[in-house]
Amino acid sequence: MVFTGLVRTTGRVVSASSGTQARRFAITCDLVAADLELGASVCCAGVCLTVVAAAAGRFEVDAAFETLRCTTLGALEVGARINLEPSLRVGDAMGGHFVSGHVDGVGSVRSVTPRGEAVEFWIEIPVPLRPLVAAKGSICIDGTSLTVNTVDAIGVMIGLVPHTLAVTTLGERRAGDAVNLEVDMLARYVARLLECRTSAPGDVTVDMLAAAGFRDVTRRGPT
Repeated sequence: MVFTGLVRTTGRVVSASSGTQARRFAITCDLVAADLELGASVCCAGVCLTVVAAAAGRFEVDAAFETLRCTTLGALEVGARINLEPSLRVGDAMGGHFVSGHVDGVGSVRSVTPRGEAVEFWIEIPVPLRPLVAAKGSICIDGTSLTVNTVDAIGVMIGLVPHTLAVTTLGERRAGDAVNLEVDMLARYVARLLECRTSAPGDVTVDMLAAAGFRDVTRRGPT
């Protein structure tokens, strides 16, 4: 399933089973029935989950052991407010960026600093994900598509505008809070391709170009 990272609404956890291998959550919200059909996908705090039961203004989802281990849902409590987005349908407007709902890791809020009506929001990024975020690139935090303003050695800074603060749960986050992170899926696949890269017999290399008579093939820019 695909999402946009444009949070449709927020919901409230009204019941949550305990356990380390599986948990079931009941969530109240104002999503319409068409978005909550049995088997439908809903992005819950950045995590793609399947609707297993639904009634007017309420739905239930299950989170299994891997989801509980890799996301904040293992610590989700009754009363928590979470960001919600139904899956993207063919023909829907595409805002934000492509989001899979497959969380790459959990980050930690480093600082929250008011800047007029906006907020300077710093997130510490897990070490394996740091090469996959870039200034002016996209990142999904708790299901919210955001633009990275600045990158430093251990994290990123996001500028949260008043609208985002009002319609998502990010306005409630404080230093030390854990948040679900999903990097731009393009960065994820580029990193994997580079990891698996080998020089196959048909690849064009610098040595091949030099042997063919091309000069200054190692020099960048126009010749």
